[in-house]
Amino acid sequence: MDTIFAKTTERMEKCLDSLDRDFSTIRAGRANPNVLNNVMVDYYGTPTKVDQMAAVSVPEPRMLVIQPWDASMLKEIEKAINVAEIGINPQNDGKVIRLTFPQLTEEHRKTLVKDVSKRGEEAKVAIRNVRRDSMDDVKKLKKANEITEDEQKDGEKKLQDLTDKYIKNVEEMTKKKEEEILSI
Repeated sequence: MDTIFAKTTERMEKCLDSLDRDFSTIRAGRANPNVLNNVMVDYYGTPTKVDQMAAVSVPEPRMLVIQPWDASMLKEIEKAINVAEIGINPQNDGKVIRLTFPQLTEEHRKTLVKDVSKRGEEAKVAIRNVRRDSMDDVKKLKKANEITEDEQKDGEKKLQDLTDKYIKNVEEMTKKKEEEILSI
């Protein structure tokens, strides 16, 4: 039974980690190096993340500066940013690439909040699916007479409590991200 709880906790943690990664790629009007997480540059035939081949800094609240360690890769990085469609046009001055984040419009903020809310709901569904799988495992143990009916009830209650805890975490993360987007 303990292995079921350990496996359930691990899978629910992965749901939270995935949601956190999702949220980090959503730009909220401020420069955030995480928007480059999904940008892959062709580095001599190998797809490479920008932060593994360049220094990424935030000199101003709404600007990212990318300074590649290999200056010959400027054009490749610029091309990869354009292909990734992160909604920002890179400015290449021959030494560094600047990404200037525009101020978000009210309409765009509302769209982003809806997207954040949708991703939060998807994470809750994923957590509930983990709970369902774990409940099935507990029922299988009961069916195989490896646990008593009382142990089954206790196990199901513990799984529900664990689920409630992770759902609450998702709601807090979603609320925090929505507030970040709506703050000007």
